[in-house]
Formats: sequence, C-alpha cells, structure tokens
Amino acid sequence: MIDHLQDTVTLNNGVTMPGFGLGVYKVDEQTAADSVKAALKNGYRSIDTASYYDNEAGVGRGIKESGISRESIFVTSKVWNDEQGYHNTLEAFENSLAKLGLDYLDLYLIHWPVSDTYLETWQAMEKLYEEGRVRAIGVSNFHVHHLQRLMANTRVKPVIDQVEYHPHLTQESLRVFCEQENIQLEAWSPLKKGRLLDDPSINDLAEKYGKTPAQIILRWDVQNHVVTIPKSTHDERIKENASIFDFALANEDMQKIDSLNQNDRTGKNPDSFDPS
Repeated sequence: MIDHLQDTVTLNNGVTMPGFGLGVYKVDEQTAADSVKAALKNGYRSIDTASYYDNEAGVGRGIKESGISRESIFVTSKVWNDEQGYHNTLEAFENSLAKLGLDYLDLYLIHWPVSDTYLETWQAMEKLYEEGRVRAIGVSNFHVHHLQRLMANTRVKPVIDQVEYHPHLTQESLRVFCEQENIQLEAWSPLKKGRLLDDPSINDLAEKYGKTPAQIILRWDVQNHVVTIPKSTHDERIKENASIFDFALANEDMQKIDSLNQNDRTGKNPDSFDPS
C-alpha cells in the first residue's frame, strides 16, 4: 500500500508508477493544462490522458509549463477504438506523442477491447515497448476473459488493467484475477462521477474520520492496492483528493464500503459496448 502521494507501485515489468494520479477525462485543452499544472504543483507525479479525451496537447503544455522534469512525471495515454489494428496503432501512438510534445510515454493502454482488433493492437504495442518508445503497456476496460485471451496469444503481459472501479462496482473477481496474475488494477471514475458523494454510509464514515466523502472513497482504493486517478479541474479539490495519507480506514469500515457493491456502471459494459 502506498503511504504518500509520490509513493509508487512496481509493475510486473519492473517499472514503477505513482499509486495516485490525476485523470483529465474530456476536459478542454486549456483546462487540462491548468489542471495538470495545479496537480504537479501539489505533488502529483502521474497524469492520465487518452487520444479520445482530445486534450493531449493541453496535457503536454501543462507538463512543460510546470517546471517539473519530464523524468519525474509518469504519463499515460490510450489508443482509441477507431485507431486500433497494427498499423493504425503505430500511427495513433506517434500522433499522441506529437500532441503531448514528448519523446516517449510511460504507459500506453488499449482503451477498450474491440474484439476483432485488440490482438493486432497489442502486437503493435509490443513493438513500441520493445523499441523503448513506451516504458510499459497495458489495457483498459478488459474483463477476465479478455485478459486471458490476450495473454494466451501475445508475448508481453499487460502491466495494468484500468477499469471503472468504485464502491458500487467493486469488480471483485477481476481484482482477484489481476492480483494472481500480477496485473495492477487501476480505477477510473473512482467517485462514480460524484454520484457516491451523497451516499449515507460514505457520509457516516466521513464524519467518523473527519474527512470528506471523496477522501474516504479514495482511501478505500489505496487500501485495496488499487491505483487511482480521480479527475478534478479545481485547485482545492485536486489538493483535497490527495490528502488521504494521514489516516487509515479500519478493517470493519473497509468491509462496510465493500458491502455497498451494486455491480452498477456509469460506463459501458466491455462485453456489450459499441466500439464506434
């Protein structure tokens, strides 16, 4: 478990990444730049974007204007559904690098398991990884059977599976599988797009610990050994989200949050989504 904002987890290829970071899902370029600068100023060292977010240029500008060295920042991006396939993925990667203004990525993910192309996409990512263009490769929104198929047909095991994960969607079987396979689970939408902040049980715990509901949920992530990347565009909320390392949830309170699971998604089910 990470004990500080800049503490890291070690991925299955030996690369380390911060256990806590900033997500910039679908914010405009200027907001992305400002959010990245605010996060880096407040000690964050991991930034998660994607070509689909259409703000990689803003993220790159924020990194450059922050004054923090590139080597100190862990940058993740993702290949979108209509960019998948071997040659398309190589082109998409170059486009992302150009927009970000970077020479390499720390982590590159398949955004969704587009059934007829994700194996070809992964082969391209293996090439990028073996050439040193990206330090680690992984996936997003993969169920267990997607991971099993990928690992049975490719050379490099994914280091991470980034999925929707929050107290209403605990994905326990996936979490256990990833632990067994040494694949790091990472949470997107850890606050369920804000819909969990009014939950009575979460608010009772917030009052008990003298923390905000968001801090309770993000602390639950950390204690479950799940990397988390909450999105925020406000300086104070960016700072507040990361202020979770001065307390610990008791085991009975962790179990209380676990019991809130409803298998309820805000996003699509990877088995039934439209890849367009």
